[in-house]
Amino acid sequence: MINEKYKYSPLTGKIIGCAMEVHRFLGNGFQEVIYQRALAYEFELQGVRFAREYEMEVLYKQKKVGTRRVDFLVDKALSVEIKAIKALEDVHLAQAINYLEAYHLEVGLLINFGGVSLEYRRLENKKFYTDKNRGAV
Repeated sequence: MINEKYKYSPLTGKIIGCAMEVHRFLGNGFQEVIYQRALAYEFELQGVRFAREYEMEVLYKQKKVGTRRVDFLVDKALSVEIKAIKALEDVHLAQAINYLEAYHLEVGLLINFGGVSLEYRRLENKKFYTDKNRGAV
């Protein structure tokens, strides 16, 4: 799971490992909030620094237009969005990428506990460097 060419690879690997442990123990079929609570506990057990349901500002052209709660903000650097659905679809990926852009974060994970096997996607905010150069971060 760890690939040094990706930023935050050791941390994303640890997060995915925690999610695998939760899925191995609980299986599929629970509501999202159950997986969220279990993952928070597993993060605590594994020493992962996180904030759960962290409220973040959504900016439009540097003006606050609202807020959104990210399921997890890990190490003040990564967003982790979780789902408990049959399978991830393109709309879920687009939503998670939009959150990265709105939060001005570079990397995030989208994790789905709803399938027979754990499903996860590592996401990158392609606009991160452009936004940073414009002073939007």
